[in-house]
Amino acid sequence: MNLAILEDDVQEFITNNLKSDVTALILKGVPFKKVSVQEVVEQIEAKLKSEKKLPTWFLNPKIYFPNKLNIEQTSSELTADYKTQIIDGSTLIDLTGGFGVDAHAFAKHFDHVTHCEWNTDLSAIVSYNFEVLKVLNCECIAVDGIAYLQTSTKSFDWIYVDPSRRHDSKGKVFFLKDCLPNVPEHLNVLWSHTNNILIKTSPLLDITVGLNELEFVKTVHVVAVNNEVKELLWILEQGFQGEVEIKTMNLKSSNSEQFDFLIHEETSKDAVYSPPLSYLYEPNAAILKSGGFSILTHLLPVTKLHKHSHLYTSDNLIDFPGRIFQILNVLPYNKKLIKTLDIDKANITTRNFPETVQALRKHFKIKDGGTKYLFFTTNEENEKIVIVCKKVDLI
Repeated sequence: MNLAILEDDVQEFITNNLKSDVTALILKGVPFKKVSVQEVVEQIEAKLKSEKKLPTWFLNPKIYFPNKLNIEQTSSELTADYKTQIIDGSTLIDLTGGFGVDAHAFAKHFDHVTHCEWNTDLSAIVSYNFEVLKVLNCECIAVDGIAYLQTSTKSFDWIYVDPSRRHDSKGKVFFLKDCLPNVPEHLNVLWSHTNNILIKTSPLLDITVGLNELEFVKTVHVVAVNNEVKELLWILEQGFQGEVEIKTMNLKSSNSEQFDFLIHEETSKDAVYSPPLSYLYEPNAAILKSGGFSILTHLLPVTKLHKHSHLYTSDNLIDFPGRIFQILNVLPYNKKLIKTLDIDKANITTRNFPETVQALRKHFKIKDGGTKYLFFTTNEENEKIVIVCKKVDLI
């Protein structure tokens, strides 16, 4: 850490140049002797990436930022706060602490948090920032989390770990065993220090693959923010033998969407199908990631259009975890017939359909936007259809 970065004139320069062209800035240089232009640019880039993702850090003028890669890899404040809603206790250890966003959130709800980070520079930055943020109940240790547990006699109410995918696993199927730390390999070490484990993984991990690699999985949370899946959260309870519950959450500024089901409910029930009715529903990204397709037709008063279309319908309007549309027209996919609709601007979606959105726009000369929505899909009879809709916003 170069503490000269925290001097008022340097911080003012960083704030005033957040939107500047960093390439031009590097060529021009900075008017400071104690701080290099590279250090200033690193602060600018990392702070700029924190503006929406980490407002608590962004708005504090005394925060020291690490490399922007650490900001890209960390949880957002929104998803960190969500984690505190699904676990509780007195003590927690974060084995892969990183920039400390999750540890910061946990410290608000646990009596004591231990933050492990093998990168000594990053650990020092987190320790300093916690002093600035007045986080007094979090101990920062510059150590590999697994190695720390292997020599420790302490027990914790919760162990939290966010394994990172190894660079040499690119292009391969995503397995937890391909991550650092290798959680499946070290489960015995973890269980010797706790009865409860929370694992955060990338949404790239297939849920079935994760369930096969882990043990005692009680709950899997699929967490999206504004319809973009950000992370999977795996709750393990030592000795748990019950049914695995899938909890989907689409976090939004208002009216966050939640849908939960048991895995055996999805695998043991067939979906209920029907032609398009009065309303059309498109599940949010968290549900689509969860694979809860058939169970939707049993837990909500909707029917499905086709096994692989993942679109739903009903006669009566319901509050649905996803986008809602009123159906204006349904017609077979006939190119001459579609041209008679005389639509030159619309929002197009394809579900279980052989042509791309780009190809459809080009062929029918339909620009993007407007108030009409066109769903090109397949019905239960395996017929290609087009559903003309308008969006419904429930307040």
